This record gives sequence, structure tokens and C-alpha cells, in this order.
Amino acid sequence: MFLQHPPLKVLASFWKLILFAGIVTALVVGAVTALFPREYRADAQVLIISQSRYGVDPYTAAKSAERVGENLIQVMKTNDFYQKVITQSNRQLDLSKFEKLSERAKRKLWQKTLNASVVYGSSVLNVNVYNANKEQSLEWAAAVVDALSSKGWEYVGGDVIIKTVNDPVATRFPARPNLLLNGFLGFVVGALGMAVMALKKEKNI
Repeated sequence: MFLQHPPLKVLASFWKLILFAGIVTALVVGAVTALFPREYRADAQVLIISQSRYGVDPYTAAKSAERVGENLIQVMKTNDFYQKVITQSNRQLDLSKFEKLSERAKRKLWQKTLNASVVYGSSVLNVNVYNANKEQSLEWAAAVVDALSSKGWEYVGGDVIIKTVNDPVATRFPARPNLLLNGFLGFVVGALGMAVMALKKEKNI
């Protein structure tokens, strides 16, 4: 009964072509994705502690820490914070890909290199750093959390403590671009495109 509906009957009759279109599109998208530079991701976490004042309940303090985290995410994209990161003397950072760029291009690359997000309800800030070299991704992530811990108060005030709670850990395999995800999306797009074409063709007959 389910396949008696006309559109479903059409799709069922063209399922091989739809599957083929999805596979071909997935392979093409995967091949194109493989041409882009592969980057590893290093993940670290810091805890934002808003020092409680008299009369401030824990819930309010936690929400305050979340707001601080949201502000820090915006600040971390700036050139000022980048300068704080590269001056971490205990880290061996490869600056070559930044030094040869114009100021505008350098800022765009920095914003692409660093990503951060707040884990709501926990006062935790996730830090993600991308680099083509796994070891460098770890060094950069460590420099970022070091800068946050030692200099982050400059952006949010002295009544906030930023503490590293998880040291950087790098992904085993390149995280960007995501070959599997892009291939899957390519399959979906190819299959849906062929399904729409089949329905239109049948409608015009």
C-alpha cells in the first residue's frame, strides 16, 4: 500500500539511478575535498570562575561566567589576543604562515585557526585550534589557554579567574576538511537531485 502512492512508485522505479547519482556525487565531492590542505585539531578547556561577592547566589555566578565566556570568544579573534598568544615564551610556535601575510589576511587566518565555544551550565570554555602539523596544533592550543589564564583578566576584569582544566589533546586524524561528512552530504545532494529530476520527468510525460 505504501508504494502505491505515485511519487513513491516513481522513486522506487528509479532507485538504481538515484543511488548511482548519490555515489557519483559523493565521490566527486570527496575528491575535491581531498585537494584542500588537511588540518589537525587540538582541543583544550578552561574554567571561568567568577569570584562570588556577598549576596550573589551560585546560579547568578554561573550565568555571569557564561557571559564572560561569550565576551572572551569575541576577544580571542582579535589581533591583540593573537599578540598575547605568540608572546608565550614557553611555547615553540611556528609563525611562518602568519609572518608572510598582510595584516588583513593575517587576521582572517587567525580567525580561521582558532575556534571557541561555551559549554552552558558548566562555566567551561572549549578551545579548538587547527594546524596542518599535529604538534603545532598542540603548541598553539597550549599557548592560547596559557594566554587566557594569564592575560584573560585584562578583558573581563580582575574579579574573574580563568583556569586550564584540560590540557590540549590533538585529533588522531585530520579534522578539517571532514572527508566523511562532505562525502555523505554529497551523496544526499546527488540522490535528492536525481530524485527531483525523476519526479519532474515523470510529471511531464
